[in-house]
Amino acid sequence: MSKATTTDRQSPGPHVADSHDVIRVHGARENNLRDVSIEIPKRRLTVFTGVSGSGKSSLVFDTIAAESQRLINETYSAFLQGFMPNLARPEVDVLDGLTTAIAVDQQRMGSDPRSTVGTATDANAMLRILFSRLGTPHIGPPGAFSFNTASVSASGGFTVDRGADKTRTEKVSFSRTGGMCTHCEGRGTVSDIDLTQLYDDSKPLSEDPFTIPTYTGGGWVVRVIAESGFFDKDKPIREYTKKERHDFLYREPVKVKINGVNLTYEGLIPKLQKTFLSKDRESMQPHIRAFVDRAVTFTRCPDCDGTRLSELARSSKIGKVNIADACAMEIRDLAEWVRKLDEPSVAPLLTKLQHTLDSFVEIGLGYLSLDRASGTLSGGEAQRTKMIRHLGSSLTDVTYVFDEPSIGLHPHDIQRMNNLLLRLRDKGNTVLVVEHKPETIAIADHVVDLGPGAGTAGGTVCFEGTLEGLRGSGTVTGRHLDDRAKIKATVRKPTGALEIRGASANNLQGVDVDVPLGVLTVVTGVAGSGKSSLVHGSIPAEGGVVAIDQTPIRGSRRSNPATYTGLADPIRKAFAKANGVKPALFSANSEGACPTCNGAGVIYTDLAIMQSVATPCEECEGRRFEASVLEYRLGGRDISEVLAMPVTEAEEFFGTGEARTPAAHKILERLADVGLGYLTLGQPLTTLSGGERQRLKLATHMGDKGGVYVLDEPTTGLHLADVEQLLGLLDRLVDSGKSVIVIEHHQAVMAHADWIIDLGPGAGHDGGRIVFEGTPADLVEARSTLTGEHLAAYVGA
Repeated sequence: MSKATTTDRQSPGPHVADSHDVIRVHGARENNLRDVSIEIPKRRLTVFTGVSGSGKSSLVFDTIAAESQRLINETYSAFLQGFMPNLARPEVDVLDGLTTAIAVDQQRMGSDPRSTVGTATDANAMLRILFSRLGTPHIGPPGAFSFNTASVSASGGFTVDRGADKTRTEKVSFSRTGGMCTHCEGRGTVSDIDLTQLYDDSKPLSEDPFTIPTYTGGGWVVRVIAESGFFDKDKPIREYTKKERHDFLYREPVKVKINGVNLTYEGLIPKLQKTFLSKDRESMQPHIRAFVDRAVTFTRCPDCDGTRLSELARSSKIGKVNIADACAMEIRDLAEWVRKLDEPSVAPLLTKLQHTLDSFVEIGLGYLSLDRASGTLSGGEAQRTKMIRHLGSSLTDVTYVFDEPSIGLHPHDIQRMNNLLLRLRDKGNTVLVVEHKPETIAIADHVVDLGPGAGTAGGTVCFEGTLEGLRGSGTVTGRHLDDRAKIKATVRKPTGALEIRGASANNLQGVDVDVPLGVLTVVTGVAGSGKSSLVHGSIPAEGGVVAIDQTPIRGSRRSNPATYTGLADPIRKAFAKANGVKPALFSANSEGACPTCNGAGVIYTDLAIMQSVATPCEECEGRRFEASVLEYRLGGRDISEVLAMPVTEAEEFFGTGEARTPAAHKILERLADVGLGYLTLGQPLTTLSGGERQRLKLATHMGDKGGVYVLDEPTTGLHLADVEQLLGLLDRLVDSGKSVIVIEHHQAVMAHADWIIDLGPGAGHDGGRIVFEGTPADLVEARSTLTGEHLAAYVGA
């Protein structure tokens, strides 16, 4: 019988497994990247810098993170992959050394009216379990405390066949207790619709009486109503009988046949509630949002007082607190309440809930409440909320990818965020951060600078190495890294004031303040101090006020800068006038579209669980238009050539000569003003970076008529060099006679202001007060607030 023996053999060198210490990227060509090859160290914090649109997100998110996700998806069975998104392999030759990537981006969280901070982070689920176990009186399982679960009950009978002509009928009943308020259906608000804003009741259906977006005369929506057979098409709506009026406004869905096609007719009010009112207001397109604001009044639900919960769910309490009270508390206060609960039977649940709530406080979101609608969170708040579930994770050797984690953070809060990034790295993870703020770039172990410019002028690695190496590199980022805006020697004098009295929205504590007009006013304060509540909640978005908030612009691959800004209309009309044809011919989404690809420019082949393949359309060669349309010229160019022009070239083209079009030239000037001169007019919106989208939105709103401009963190996504250009733009607005009010954390904008209003001193119920009003110089000299201390350090005072 032999006996196994072991020998201790000393390895002559490092283990072969330890050699995989870098992520290798070779030949990356995604979006504007130009054959980028780079090695990124693992288990280190690498910051990617460069001007907006230089290719940072294309490299980090669209190449490294996207390929990691695709490879993970391929490990699942073909059956499961059929339910997952089909991810295309990024345009790259070699990607080696990848680990599991977790991307934490700036995308807003779900804007469903029933989505809250609590439901998005599982904190609500844990609270529901807690109340179902400890709440008195006991009302049922966790679902009884859910505002997304309705109470239902049913009863009936079914026949059981026993064979040999033996059958028996059995009665069954079913009931489920939910926590949803039946009046508002768990939304917390109820709506009242102004019928005069929906249609002109003096007109019959045959004369297109509707004033609702998309309800046009020739459209199917109106045809279904007009040809349903329930109404006389030539009878004015105001003359309808009681039954006709009920059918017109409230009828339940019913099948009707129109031109041989089976369709569903439904009353106008329930149809509007399903199509428009079931969506979150912030996620609506601007023209839909304007209609809803005009036609619908939202008020707090009188039955549940805005808590979304039924009376039964609110009747069960732990001590003197019900679940609605708990969700309405600031999270830091809720964490203290949970800490005082001592119940061994739910100890593991309390530990997990405590950790989640403490993570909110640690990440700087302790001022939020769990009942806060997730669609109302800023981009920075949404990103930090997504980080919550990763803070206590036991996973290591993960690649965490962050998109500007400092967005929405006061300088005072950035150090806390930096510590969290370093903590993730120190657990053995690879941390990749796209960032513009010098305070976060400063903590990098490794820096990768892309550029030198944006769009087609970028897409190459200009520098990689240490922070000190970046400073001496001579790149755009290196040159601007230590830039510091100076306090202005003289400030503009206000021409008037906008009086705000007794402001009490959210956490504001009866604020009285005069906002000066005719100058550049910057509203500052730590995150959650009440800045947005003061500005957006107290300054009416009407009567000459142009409000530009942080909501991201939306668009499909068919949308581009020309269609988004309204530039496409004057261009189409100019082509139509020059050639004596219809403007619709010059739209790739209408009559002029290539019939083979329907104006997309590419043909998509669906390969089931495999990635879809996009190939350029052979008919139009990717130009999107029918061949006959491309024969029409304006200034010697066809429509596809015009859409391929950069903004700067198009500005010159439409400014002089045969193609001179003042309406188009004015929009192009605004695009150049915000630093987007390099974008092509037909570039899909889906390929734009966050900073480019922010500036595109700014350029579009600059055309709105108004004397007061309200901007919410316009430096979001902007490089240090781009901030200079933004300051110049703000100056031009003020010098042209406008009043500009900016909510901002960036010290360069604060230093450039004529007047500063600082809120604080803390966040949530510790904020909501004016702690300083005056010039930047006075704020620096006083150093009486957190903002004053950081601004003084920034300008070197």
